[in-house]
Amino acid sequence: GEIVCWDPCTMQDLGTVKAFSDADVKAAAAKARKAQEVWAAMPFSQREHTLRVLLRAVLDNIETISRVACRDSGKTKVDACLGEILTTCEKLRWSIGNAQKWLKPEYRESGPMNLHKTSRVEFHPVGVVGAIVAFNYPFHNVLNPIISSIITGNGIVVKGSEYTAWSTKYYSRLVRECLAASGAPVDLVQIVTGFEGAGQGIVEHCDKIIFVGSVGVGSKVQQHCGRLVKPVVLELGGKDPMVVCDDACPKKIAQLVCRAGFQNMGQNCAGPERYIVYDKVYDDFVSRILAIVQKMRQGEPLSSDFVDCGACVLPGHLQHLQSLVDEAVKKGAKLLTGGYIPARTSRLGQGTFYPPTILINCTTDMRIMQDEIFGPIMCVCRVKSNTDEEAISLCNQCDFALGSAVFSASKARASRMIKKIKAGMGAVNDLEGVTYLSQSLPFGGFNHSGFDRFAGPEGLRGLCNVKSVCEDRLVYHGSSFMPFPAEISYPSTGQGKGFTTGLMQMLYGYGVAGKLGGLINLLKASVSKPSMEVQLPDHMDDLKEAKRL
Repeated sequence: GEIVCWDPCTMQDLGTVKAFSDADVKAAAAKARKAQEVWAAMPFSQREHTLRVLLRAVLDNIETISRVACRDSGKTKVDACLGEILTTCEKLRWSIGNAQKWLKPEYRESGPMNLHKTSRVEFHPVGVVGAIVAFNYPFHNVLNPIISSIITGNGIVVKGSEYTAWSTKYYSRLVRECLAASGAPVDLVQIVTGFEGAGQGIVEHCDKIIFVGSVGVGSKVQQHCGRLVKPVVLELGGKDPMVVCDDACPKKIAQLVCRAGFQNMGQNCAGPERYIVYDKVYDDFVSRILAIVQKMRQGEPLSSDFVDCGACVLPGHLQHLQSLVDEAVKKGAKLLTGGYIPARTSRLGQGTFYPPTILINCTTDMRIMQDEIFGPIMCVCRVKSNTDEEAISLCNQCDFALGSAVFSASKARASRMIKKIKAGMGAVNDLEGVTYLSQSLPFGGFNHSGFDRFAGPEGLRGLCNVKSVCEDRLVYHGSSFMPFPAEISYPSTGQGKGFTTGLMQMLYGYGVAGKLGGLINLLKASVSKPSMEVQLPDHMDDLKEAKRL
């Protein structure tokens, strides 16, 4: 089969790409698995070298990468540079400089029973990672799991969205050339395109799954992984709150707020969709963001560097956005600007454009305040009492829990509020996405936003099989350095219960007296050998009886 590709801004036909079947994905996974066996045996320095080559290639091809992303997903060049390329470069930088520290064996306390041993945790590659990623950032979403898989010693099969399949042809060639140039196995990374069958194939034939997408599809992936007893990372999007406290300055944050709301046409997993604004600064906040939006330019991004907003990726998504806006207005929200699907005969009607939209006086009973929007719509909600308690309550009245942000003149106040907002990530006096620029931090949420993490040490270790190892500090003729206690040897001498009780009292008893008492009891049990009042049959006696009967 084939996937038909088009430019969402112009609806220009971009041709077709192959739709991989389950059998195709199985073959791709087999190639990655064979390459991974070679890759895992190579020194860690080779992994870092490969990522350095990839970083160099990205920096040398910024213009091409951004143009391809713009053509395939309708975003502006600035959106592409910020969301696609800058984030990828930062992930590469952090992985090259920090991954080895978090993946080398980690020594832990051995405890009083194992003082003669060392205890460590080892992190071994899972094998072949399978990633199914979303359409909103076609370059970064594909490169993100590739980078983590390479540095952790894994192979990977990654499927981009069928809605942005055209760009994966170029990105696949870029990665393959970097693997070859750096001396890595070229089959280590397999980028596939396709529909549901390809996604099912990834779940079937890979060892750990990373899914980035909707709650509905993510639930199906989780069920499939559950049947196969296979680990999965689910990143299912969010509905992040951005709180603007009564002591915040709307003038200073207005540009940042608009960038957060309209970056990539609002198609962001971690990005504000609910603006929780205190009554004291509400009117000032609204007037300032409205003034900015009214001057924004929307159109085909590759036509001019002065275009602020591009198009949405999914054609059918426009109707979803409109239904959310219409229902909100019907329930009392006020539409300040935007909020319509451009007529086919209009300038913007030639593509999948939805104008930047501002809705005010939104309330939590509106669907637009509960469902993920994934579009260029700012929903502003008033904190009538000007209290932090009301603001936090409004934030937590949602099933998603990915990111959050609080703006306040008091950093301590904003930090306290962040702690109380239910979210996997939080930003103090900045937009939610800033946490992703700190690649040392794990990325993810809970509730309907999914579970587990990628990025940071947690993300790297999540692509490893964790092994716990105990080892004697000294070796005594190839056996344990410490002789095995006769009191608990087979067959039983009858001393075992008293010996183990004294041992526990000695190690864990209350205070010096308790521990000393335990030592005395242990010594008593060691020297006292109780006699067996009734002779018990042993194993050989039971065998003889079994033969006789």
